[in-house]
This record gives sequence, C-alpha cells and structure tokens, in this order.
Amino acid sequence: MRDTLLIALYALSGAALTGLAGAAALRLLRRRSLTLSIAVVAAVGVVAMLAGTLAVAWAMFLSSHDLSVVTTVVAMAAAVSLASALILGRWVGARSHELALAARSFGEEGDFAVPAVPASAELAEVSRELAATSAKLAESRERERALETSRRELVAWISHDLRTPLAGLRAMSEALEDGVATDPDRYLKQIRTEVERLNDMVGDLFELSRIHAGTLALSPSRMSLYDLVGDALAGADPLAREQGVRLVGDRVEPMPVEVDGKEMSRVLGNLLVNAIRRTPPDGTVAVAAERGPEGVVLSVTDGCGGIPEEDLPRVFDTGWRGSHARTPPAGAGLGLAIVRGIVEAHQGRATVRNIPGGCRFEVVLPTAAS
Repeated sequence: MRDTLLIALYALSGAALTGLAGAAALRLLRRRSLTLSIAVVAAVGVVAMLAGTLAVAWAMFLSSHDLSVVTTVVAMAAAVSLASALILGRWVGARSHELALAARSFGEEGDFAVPAVPASAELAEVSRELAATSAKLAESRERERALETSRRELVAWISHDLRTPLAGLRAMSEALEDGVATDPDRYLKQIRTEVERLNDMVGDLFELSRIHAGTLALSPSRMSLYDLVGDALAGADPLAREQGVRLVGDRVEPMPVEVDGKEMSRVLGNLLVNAIRRTPPDGTVAVAAERGPEGVVLSVTDGCGGIPEEDLPRVFDTGWRGSHARTPPAGAGLGLAIVRGIVEAHQGRATVRNIPGGCRFEVVLPTAAS
C-alpha cells in the first residue's frame, strides 16, 4: 500500500509540474492559432505521463532497459497524439476560416450563408445564430426600405395636398384684397374651410410624429366601451348624413376597457370618417364591439367595394391612399397610420380584411382587469 502511495505521489508531482508549464504555454498562446493550443494540450497529456513515469522510475530505481522501453512507448504515443492534435487543429481552423469568410460576406452583402462543410457543434451553433441574425437584419432592412418609401410618398402627397389649398387661399385673399370678389361672404367661408383642413392636416402630422418618436403619452382610464362607441357615432353622424350614408351600431356590448379616452375616440373617429367617405350614398357603415378570444374586438364595416389584395398589407402605412384619385376628401393618408400607432401604443392590434361588398377594420384591445 505504501509503495502505491509513493508511486501516485511521484506521478502526480511530475504531471503537476507539466500541467503548470502547459497552462503557462496556453496563456502565452491564447491569441495565436487554435491549432497551437490543441497541440499544447496534447503535448501536456503525453509529457505529463512521461514526467510521471520518469519520476517513478527514478524513485523505484528501474533498470535502464525498462526505462528506455517506457520512454520509447511514451514517445510513440506523443507522436501519435501530436499528429492527431495537429490534424484536429487544422480542421477546426479551416472551419473557423470558412465561418469568418461567411460572416465577412454577411457584413458586406447583408446575407449570411451557412458553410456547407460540416463543422463542430459549437461552430454549427454560431452559424445558426448568425443565420438567424441575418434573417432579422433582412427583415429590418425591408421594414426600413418600406418606411423610407412611405416617407417619400408622404412628402410628395403632403406637398400636393398643401399646394392646392394654399393656391386657393392666395387667390381668394387677392380677390378680396382687390375688391373683385363677387360674394365676399362665400369667399370668407371657403377660406375658413381651407384653413380648418390645413389645421387638421398639421394636427395629424404632429400626432404621427409623436407616434413614430415614441413620445405618445397615454392617460388610460377605465370606461365603458358602449359609451366610447356611442360618442364616436354621434361625432360622425353629421358627415354620414351629408354623404347619405347610414350609421349602424349593432352588437355593442357594454364591456369595460382600460384606454386613453381621447386617443381611442380619435381611432374610432378616423375609422368612421374613412368608412363613410369610401361608402357610396345609401350605403351602410356598421360598428360592432364584442368580446373575442384575444380581448375586446372593435370593428367598423363599410361598403367601399373592397380593397385590392395586393394593397391590403399597405393599408396602415403612412401616406397610403390606395388607387383613388388624390382629391381633398381622400385626406393625406395619415388617418389609418395614426389608428395603428395609437392601437399599438395600447398593446393592441389593428387589421383589415375584405368582406362581400366592402371591408372590415378590426381593432383588438386587451381586456380590462377585473
């Protein structure tokens, strides 16, 4: 038993010294090739065994023949170990180089392609994460391009919409100033109408800028959905009468919601105005409010005849107005973008889909806590 303990002690001493030397070597080579590090690890294992063997041989006074035999065996094992370590290191280095090239193309071209050659589990995991990041960046770039396109369209359309009323205001003011207006009262009334329209447009732009900047401050309070819909219907009724459209509020359940009353009134108002202006005379605009599996569902159904399928994904984009002529009633294409921004600020979702004869806008809001 005592001899066994001595052998273990001498072997441990030799292996420990070798391990310390190997750790120092790995620290010095930590910024060098992985092949060198793997070779050092393999060498440490073999040299540790050799050092332990030599220490035991010295302590146990082995014959020179026995010692040479052991040394030869260890040397052969060292050669095989180092060769295996170099092969493994070169293989890992090659896979790392391929991954680096793929990552470089990812940074330059914006698209990451996973190397076709099999790699270790760790490198494969890195490849998968880079591929997932590439997909997310591609989606982000696509959204950025769509947003930039919407901004350009918005600038063009706003410029068009501003030019028309400003030209009219200039002409009417010059006519009044020169005293050639045949009906000054009518001119003044028209000037006021155009000014109100410009004021509404500026207000929409300010609201949209707050939404995009993330500075839309909400003041949620508990209120009845029945009262919210009733107020919106009352506010839109004069425009509906003027356009010859019937407003119907059916299946409006008196459910409590936790929302900002002013902002949600704007949401319903924008949806109703949009629906009324797109519905032909003698048509019907219906408002419903029901409890759904995901929360409270507010819906506005119109008789616009439907939206082309290719335009449905863009309905809530800033500046979108479809294929209709850019006439003043069409607005600046900001109303539905404001609807989506306000609804999403309430942790809700705004969607649209075609139905027979028209389309249905739905706003899903979280259910108020009991």
